[in-house]
Amino acid sequence: MGVDASRALALNPSLRGASLHSIHSVVSFLQSKGIHQKDLGRIFGMCPKLLTADIESDLCPVFGFLSRDLRVPDQGFRRAINKCPRLLVSSVRDQLRPALFYLQRLGFSDLHALAYQDPILLVSSVENTLIPKLKYLESVGFSRDEAVGMVRRCPALFTFSIENNFKPKFEYFCQEMGGRLEELRGFPQYFAFSLEKRIKPRHTEVVESGVGVALPVMLKSTDEEFRELIRQGLGGAG
Repeated sequence: MGVDASRALALNPSLRGASLHSIHSVVSFLQSKGIHQKDLGRIFGMCPKLLTADIESDLCPVFGFLSRDLRVPDQGFRRAINKCPRLLVSSVRDQLRPALFYLQRLGFSDLHALAYQDPILLVSSVENTLIPKLKYLESVGFSRDEAVGMVRRCPALFTFSIENNFKPKFEYFCQEMGGRLEELRGFPQYFAFSLEKRIKPRHTEVVESGVGVALPVMLKSTDEEFRELIRQGLGGAG
């Protein structure tokens, strides 16, 4: 299946005592749910604990959650699992359902998007990952409603590191760019761009050119589009 055996054993020592029959049962069960043979190497490589999972107590509840809570049809299981294999090794009671309830309270009502685009949010700890990101946004000046609006517009914000992403980018935005909070409120995707490879070089060019460029235009434009904007002095700043 293309699984690194030494890594799998290191991450899941229980594999040493697992029978081929039990592993084959897991494989057969996943295939019965629409997972293809070619998907298994990546899935098991990311989640070697899955190889020793109990079908009835570990896996069936996950597929029940996908079906009943997220309303994923049987033919959609493969897409959701391939997007986030960690769903298969997450407890429905302790992780998936609490995360779903929390996200729904924030206004994440699109179950299709949660299942197929942002399932990583469902395997993220509410207490240790989701709540701290909102609290950080509030700590730098956004209201609770503004912070919630930002993560709803850009769910990836929940996946970014506070220390390695939010803080250095926010510091650069305020100190070097002289940006205003309302710019980030309207374009939270700012945090999704690389500070060193995109934000700093683009901002430097804007400053040197003397052209006023709106934040989304500065970062979302292709290199060719950006050069043309600078050349023509059309930055779309408003």
